[in-house]
Amino acid sequence: MRLNRFLAAAGVGSRRHCDELVAAGRVTINGKVCTDFSARPTAPDHVKVDGKLLHVDPPLTIMLHKPAGFVSTRKDLHARDTIFDLLPPKFSRLFNIGRLDAQTEGLLLVTNDGDLAQRLTHPRYKIDKEYEVTLDRRWDPALAPKISKGIFLDGKRARIEWLHPIGPMRLRVVLRQGINRQIRRMFEALDYRIKHLTRVRIGNLRLGDLPRGHWRFLSKRELDALSHESKSRQ
Repeated sequence: MRLNRFLAAAGVGSRRHCDELVAAGRVTINGKVCTDFSARPTAPDHVKVDGKLLHVDPPLTIMLHKPAGFVSTRKDLHARDTIFDLLPPKFSRLFNIGRLDAQTEGLLLVTNDGDLAQRLTHPRYKIDKEYEVTLDRRWDPALAPKISKGIFLDGKRARIEWLHPIGPMRLRVVLRQGINRQIRRMFEALDYRIKHLTRVRIGNLRLGDLPRGHWRFLSKRELDALSHESKSRQ
């Protein structure tokens, strides 16, 4: 197992973040600083980050139905509720895959699997993320081409891959990008305000009837399906 995978499996973070730690000289193997990305620690080795000894846990991924009012981080400077307040303390080494803003609800994955996090968040994999949107007024279908073509946010063309009305003020939309507050900002650019936003699907994994604030383990079948989908989009 390569060093970044070992660190990710120990719950340090995504492989990209682990590479940054290695490059910064913050990782030691058996007491020596290691900046070799190809290093492959084994079970007897003592691997530390900032002096803290790491242990590799079996891969674990949880689906959480995030309620509004919770932030997608482990600690918050403003003392707001975090998604990890909804999970048992024994999951203290897990990290979230991507984010939902504080007022957005729905499907969020929490894991110690850095490979899975990389596959689901890196732009090259183009994983679908589907949301249900409730607007503050009736949707004008004439605006659909504009929002599909794209709106510039932060110097990037933000696009919605697919849009389907499910009511006068309700839509289903699919994203493959990860620009901050993308859906809200795109509709704001069209003079709409989003009253309610829920993520209902990531890839082929659906939120289903999991209640708000509740969580469950992903099955091996679900994890295999997510892995297969991300590889098929490379």
